[in-house]
Amino acid sequence: MNLNIKQIKKDFPLLKQRINKKKIIYLDNATTLQKPKLVIKSTYKFITQKYSSINRGIYTLSNINTNNVEEIRIQVSKFINSNSAEEIIFIKNTTEGINLLSNILTEKFTKPKDNILISLMEHHSNIAPWFNISKKLNLELRIIKIKKNGKLNIKHFKKLIDKNTKILSITHISNVLGIINPIKKIIKIAKKNKIITIIDGSQSISHIKIDVKNINCDFYVFSGHKMYSLNGIGILYGRKILLETLKPWVYGGGIVSNININNNIIKSINFINPPWKFESGTYNIESIISLKYAIKYINNIKINNIIKYEQKITKYTINKLKLLPEIKIYGSSPRIGIISFNIKNCHCYDIGFLLNKYGICIRTGNQCAIPIIKFYKTSGMCRISIAIYNSKKDINTFIYYLKKIIHMIK
Repeated sequence: MNLNIKQIKKDFPLLKQRINKKKIIYLDNATTLQKPKLVIKSTYKFITQKYSSINRGIYTLSNINTNNVEEIRIQVSKFINSNSAEEIIFIKNTTEGINLLSNILTEKFTKPKDNILISLMEHHSNIAPWFNISKKLNLELRIIKIKKNGKLNIKHFKKLIDKNTKILSITHISNVLGIINPIKKIIKIAKKNKIITIIDGSQSISHIKIDVKNINCDFYVFSGHKMYSLNGIGILYGRKILLETLKPWVYGGGIVSNININNNIIKSINFINPPWKFESGTYNIESIISLKYAIKYINNIKINNIIKYEQKITKYTINKLKLLPEIKIYGSSPRIGIISFNIKNCHCYDIGFLLNKYGICIRTGNQCAIPIIKFYKTSGMCRISIAIYNSKKDINTFIYYLKKIIHMIK
């Protein structure tokens, strides 16, 4: 299938906008993706014509929307190929999902002096929660090293494992380098050592095919806005056999099956089954609805077509950047369309500021991944990230103005 990128661009209204009289070239897709018309219009229709709460009433709108949300749970399950929709938990975002897991898993499976493994390439969302809980519970947080080319050091990973290693939480794809970690290999090693495995899928969910059964992880977490939905919705996949043994993290309405009171004292509270017992409070229904249409949008184009196209544009971009001697590119293959770089003798913020003058949006700074930034002995990086609506013309324009900036600062 030959994708019509001009037509795909028309699906995204923001790309018609201008900054400083220049048409926007959006290259910050690893931070968040733009929203297609299908998501925008369908969500607006829901809010204006069908909106209600769910699991809260017997009236028609509530019943319809309750059924719709459960149908979306099934669609998400199929999208990542889980065994059951009951393994799909609606959360706010990846950050919330990892905080949830850090609390409920350590309570159940760890004791003081046990250890947890993460890697040097993690986003702060997969560092801070584990650091916080390790300090509270007297656990050791161990960091898997990476090699100079940015790849995970598997030998060091194996060396860190001992009888007290209980949890591994690691990113599928680096948000700084775009490197795809050998997740199946990593999980296989962890499983041999009876380690619970958590995969941060924020950068992978809309750029590669996700099959949680094939990966064989215990938990997989991602944010919807990384796959064209609205903000405020994410997914936590967890093995049903594990979810059934875990307590809720957020307590409140919607998850209580019974409250036992004796002599005016609450003796116990019973909770409903997973995944619903992890979804306390009022649902972000409009964002859940948007996720339905985000999945539909991806399925319409087909994930394999997205993968092939983004790989093509990524290769094209890297080859263009390599022609500029002033540019230092970080990381190596296999990678998705995330490319971090610096220009010699120029701060990344200056590059981002100047590119914005030409309507070009990139990420600059520590990328919410300070450990890996320090590893490369720099204060920050420029990062561009590719999505299905980015064209060769976009890249050529970006390279043209990048050359202009390099010439200006010489």
